[in-house]
Amino acid sequence: MEIRESAEMYLETILILSKKSEQVRSVDISEYMGFSKPSVSRAVNLLKQGGFIDIDGNGYITLTKEGYEVASKIYERHTILTDVLKFLGVREETAASDACKIEHVISDEAFEAIKKHIKRN
Repeated sequence: MEIRESAEMYLETILILSKKSEQVRSVDISEYMGFSKPSVSRAVNLLKQGGFIDIDGNGYITLTKEGYEVASKIYERHTILTDVLKFLGVREETAASDACKIEHVISDEAFEAIKKHIKRN
């Protein structure tokens, strides 16, 4: 299933926040991403409807298996691409920003080739 870049970003954010704290709420996502609470609320509802997240009675958000798979894929792309760009001499802030853009459009084939090349060297 193909999902939008914005959904991928939300899922990646939920994964990152869940690594820092077991309890992730919409307000945490809003603060981390710098988005308004209504925007986050709408996105969270769409992710829930799509089966990517669960929300318990206290408003805590967890990734479903499918949501975790998407988030992990995007997070791996982000970290590896950031590291590659930094290795090439790109400043860390620029590397992270560019990796965030690239991670959503790079093909699986190209990304796997990058990973294979890194492992060889």
